[in-house]
Amino acid sequence: MSDALSALLQDRDWLLADGATGTNLFNMGLSSGDAPEFWNIDEPDKIRALYQGAVDAGSDLFLTNSFGANASRLKLHDAQDRAREFSRIAAELAREVADKAGRPVVVAGSVGPTGEIMQPVGSLSHESAVEMFHEQAEGLKEGGADVLWVETISAPEEFKAAAEAFALAGMPWCGTMSFDTAGRTMMGLTSQDMVTLVEGLPNPPLAFGANCGVGASDLLRTVLGFSAAGPERPVIAKGNAGIPRFVDGHIHYDGTPELMADYAVMARDAGATIIGGCCGTMPDHLRHMREALETRPRGERPSLEEIAEKIGGFSSDSDGTGEGDGEPRRSTGRRRRRG
Repeated sequence: MSDALSALLQDRDWLLADGATGTNLFNMGLSSGDAPEFWNIDEPDKIRALYQGAVDAGSDLFLTNSFGANASRLKLHDAQDRAREFSRIAAELAREVADKAGRPVVVAGSVGPTGEIMQPVGSLSHESAVEMFHEQAEGLKEGGADVLWVETISAPEEFKAAAEAFALAGMPWCGTMSFDTAGRTMMGLTSQDMVTLVEGLPNPPLAFGANCGVGASDLLRTVLGFSAAGPERPVIAKGNAGIPRFVDGHIHYDGTPELMADYAVMARDAGATIIGGCCGTMPDHLRHMREALETRPRGERPSLEEIAEKIGGFSSDSDGTGEGDGEPRRSTGRRRRRG
């Protein structure tokens, strides 16, 4: 294995990823409804600051500001012809920050969903999806990304299209899906379904897992589902920092740094190798997560009861996989607020 992420995975039994992109950028002044990717050109110092915040907090890997840099999403802003440009510049800025870190830091080129529904349910064809993902992949590759990172996917067809596009670009990749509907993705996939999907791809990812979703407790339950299926490759966990609530007209995530430290350790013990945060996760959360992973000894795989006690109850009674894998699939109480 010669790529930067594989090299780190050979030497480490866990890696700290980054936190939120949108939450941090909103705190820097991004307006709701604006495309963050324009800031790669208009506010490059703020994007560098976003990346630097993750590195300074101890992240071994951070994602580029290119989640929505595909032609379909950018069409909403009359910028569909700038997907490759935005992706390239996002990676170039990230490369600057990573190369100054003084330690190995992986630049992961973020690739989000197209925002369209794929055939046969919707109108987006496989060929069109591959074309859009390939365009973005080439831009990220040109900018110096070490690995491509497709995230927040709900449909297996879209995941497969991304995998094909990344093969065309000749780039290693990772992939996460969002499990936010009673333990399933919006399109009905369970954690076990994803393991089957990943292992059956002709161009499988270096690592796979879950991001975003409902909250950290639900995501940990999904990680337990991955582990129960016996995957052959590392698992990724990027959970939200608590639950979103409206405070003074703004969305605030109630997960404290201490809660996210507990989450990080439980994610590791549940079977995750690459551990980070998603919505609401700030540099202070990451610092606590890093310290916890470094100082707390590895423990037994957590039970659902232990997750509910430390992180909070689950949003649904089931994780979608049914019974039979040795773990009870029930909620153990109402979600407890932390923060």
